[in-house]
Amino acid sequence: MMEQVLLFATVLLPIVTAVVELVKKTINLPKNYMPLISVIVGLIVGAIAYPFTDFELVIRLWAGGFAGLAGTGLFEIMNKREGMTKDVA
Repeated sequence: MMEQVLLFATVLLPIVTAVVELVKKTINLPKNYMPLISVIVGLIVGAIAYPFTDFELVIRLWAGGFAGLAGTGLFEIMNKREGMTKDVA
């Protein structure tokens, strides 16, 4: 079962990464919200992928969540983020 989740997450990963990049380019958001946005986008993409697979909703949501987390991590490794996420007084 876990192999299926990871395989489906691998399929969803480029889609989730592309949608998150689209959100970043069109909406002005703080950088520290992007991992949360990525997970939410992953969950949404996983949930609406029902025509392409016969997995249950829970499996698709897990795969979407994993894809969202992996997409954020993959992009953050490639791009250096400067500055602190919180201001220290």
